Amino acid sequence: MKKYKLAALLMIIHGGCMELGGAFCFIPALIFGPDKFDISQYFSFKLPYFQDNLYMMIIMGAIYGVFRLIGAIGLLKNRMWGLALSVINCVITLALMMFLLPAGIMDGLLAGGALILILMQYFGDKRIIA
Repeated sequence: MKKYKLAALLMIIHGGCMELGGAFCFIPALIFGPDKFDISQYFSFKLPYFQDNLYMMIIMGAIYGVFRLIGAIGLLKNRMWGLALSVINCVITLALMMFLLPAGIMDGLLAGGALILILMQYFGDKRIIA
């Protein structure tokens, strides 16, 4: 049970700081307008499509952050839906992290760490029988 709690803590840190924290950059753009507040000076992605659509990336990051927090709360409450949602979030993040460099490196470390802890707790000491 302890590994689930550590995984949930990693997911809360990931969802709270990285995803939802990035959404706070959207507030100055709404206040000052996107023409006066250039968010691309603070974030840069290697793919031009993502760089050209940073505001949409921030909104999508906020959505991921909310789902990640919901999954972590479900995991803390020992709910199977929280386990399933957390695994889905981690796998999707690991699949997408290479497209979001350099931020994807931290995404991979946090989501990968959480996924490893979840799988270690779920499968425990079970062995593969050939």
